Amino acid sequence: MWRRSAVAVAAALALVLPGTAAAATPPVTTTGVTSAADPSGPGAYAAGYVDTTVSASGRSFSARIYYPATTAGSGQPVAAGRFPAIAFGHGFFQSVSKYYSTLGHLASWGFIVLAPTSQGGLSPNHSAFADDLNAALTWAVAQDGTAGSRFAGHVRTDRLGLSGHSMGGGASLLAAARNPQVDAVANLAAAETNPSAKAAAATLTLPVRLIAGDRDTIAGITDHQRPIYTAKPPTKQLRIIKGGFHCGFMDSGSLFCDSGGISRAAQLPISKRLLTEWFLLYLTGDTGYDDAVWGTPAQTDPQVSFEGVR
Repeated sequence: MWRRSAVAVAAALALVLPGTAAAATPPVTTTGVTSAADPSGPGAYAAGYVDTTVSASGRSFSARIYYPATTAGSGQPVAAGRFPAIAFGHGFFQSVSKYYSTLGHLASWGFIVLAPTSQGGLSPNHSAFADDLNAALTWAVAQDGTAGSRFAGHVRTDRLGLSGHSMGGGASLLAAARNPQVDAVANLAAAETNPSAKAAAATLTLPVRLIAGDRDTIAGITDHQRPIYTAKPPTKQLRIIKGGFHCGFMDSGSLFCDSGGISRAAQLPISKRLLTEWFLLYLTGDTGYDDAVWGTPAQTDPQVSFEGVR
């Protein structure tokens, strides 16, 4: 049972906020045509963040929000432009702070990422957590048209995504099944939930990428990701990081975490790349990432196995 297995995962110190992101430089091919920039490194934006109270759809909770900013740090102005919004769910009994580097990474690539801090105790309500993820997206959409809001005029209200780790990954699928405005999902080590993430996935035709580790002993592939993947109609992918482990998707672990065949420092850039390229393709419509997501580079990736159906 997921809750029994996940109690072994303990809280740990958070990674510090990433600094100002360096601009990603697209590599140039021998033909002189530029290819898509590598999303395993930081994008072109600085990562700003703010802690706020989100109130929408009859729900209210605190959240950490990362966003493309003019300068890295707390409360900085949002960069010029409109950006897709992604709601991210934390894992069971995990602090949102354990995902700061991933949230900031997505922000550096032009996404507004909202991470509710709700349902962080020993008895989380998965259904309520899914509703919180959707409420975060509803709030973001409303902020685009709210005079005086930090995010006024900065949200792509027609481009919404869901993500999360472990329990939050399962909740992202529950949320997607309840929200027809969501355009894409990509999550990390998604766990089966109550109600069932597998059953929710079976109702979804929007693009979903499941990212897993083959050494995960907490939300393993056989009992969690593969049943969800099998139930999900196309478009779908299951990408398994070789040597990856459950706690390798977080910025820090503890004595009770599992371990893998690669280090956390090696795993995080891979998982960030897999999340970012999926959302660049399906939320921003950047077809320059189609080959990285579906083509030969994806199918022959030495670090990540490939399964997928368009």
